[in-house]
Amino acid sequence: MNEYTGLGVMSGTSLDGIDIALCIFSEENTKWNYKIEEAKTYPYNDFWINKFAHAHSLNSLDLMKLHKEYGFYIGRFINEFLENAEIKVNYMASHGHTIFHQPEVGITFQLGDGAAIASETNLTTISDFRNQDVILGGNGAPLVPIGDKLLFPEYAYCLNLGGFSNISYEKENKRIAFDICPTNTIINNLSKKLNHEYDKDGKLAAKGKVNNALLHELNILGYYQQNPPKSLSREWLWSLFIPIVEFAKISTEDKLRTVYEHISYQIAQSFDNIENHEVLITGGGAHNKFLVELIKKKTNNTLVIPSSQLIEFKEALIFAFLGLLKIQNKVNCLSSVTGARKDHSSGIIYNF
Repeated sequence: MNEYTGLGVMSGTSLDGIDIALCIFSEENTKWNYKIEEAKTYPYNDFWINKFAHAHSLNSLDLMKLHKEYGFYIGRFINEFLENAEIKVNYMASHGHTIFHQPEVGITFQLGDGAAIASETNLTTISDFRNQDVILGGNGAPLVPIGDKLLFPEYAYCLNLGGFSNISYEKENKRIAFDICPTNTIINNLSKKLNHEYDKDGKLAAKGKVNNALLHELNILGYYQQNPPKSLSREWLWSLFIPIVEFAKISTEDKLRTVYEHISYQIAQSFDNIENHEVLITGGGAHNKFLVELIKKKTNNTLVIPSSQLIEFKEALIFAFLGLLKIQNKVNCLSSVTGARKDHSSGIIYNF
């Protein structure tokens, strides 16, 4: 039985920081096993949060400079993370930080140059996982479902409550997956208006009341009528979703409570009318007790909340796995999920 040791590096839309997970994978009788040996989040400082906020408006030269700068920045954190590691790492895989995602016009861009990371760390580096899928006519997202399928086959659904919530499940021998709705991005946005970085346990939202007019307006957004494959983007959030919330003439607490109702409703709808199964919930929103309770009330499925380590680092774990599949030239991107013309092995490898 062969073992493979790799790093997964993830930066999500919630801007919490850089997640790094040291993972060990093994395959036995076509079944994959995994272990997160060590994991850590390096929070972003105000400098980088500001950089990300304005990156989409940079000219092409300055964006490319930032692309390199962020790659070296990631590399320095990896070196720090591995300083006392007793296990030899074979490779690292980085998602990068999404700046543009417009698959309908063939564009997606994740900040964090893989060549810079490889140069800084002297590790074989896999990055740029989304671009090839978009070129093949896919959404370039979500990418995690191949990991859900192969690493977590015991769960009927894998639900991630991140900046956007997304879901993955098997249907008629195909993996189906899609972004559901904005989650931590909009919750954090409204929480900051109440002088909180985030809504701990949903306590802020619990003070508000559901506004049915706003709830209806959010629920009839065109995206929710589309069939998968489909994905959401920062552009969609700021051009369509947030203006509706901001226009509502109600208190911020009521907006927050209504957004929670919207999120829990859309998530319950995404369970495809299959009930009495187990749902693995990960991502930062899994810690939000009020949100989880609202979802629970709207479904007969059993919600499974795993260890804090898996909640926080599942995406980094799976990107490490995607990197391994790429190195082995195995499929790591499913056309049934993204809508691409074919299954394929995505990502660019930089050998050092």
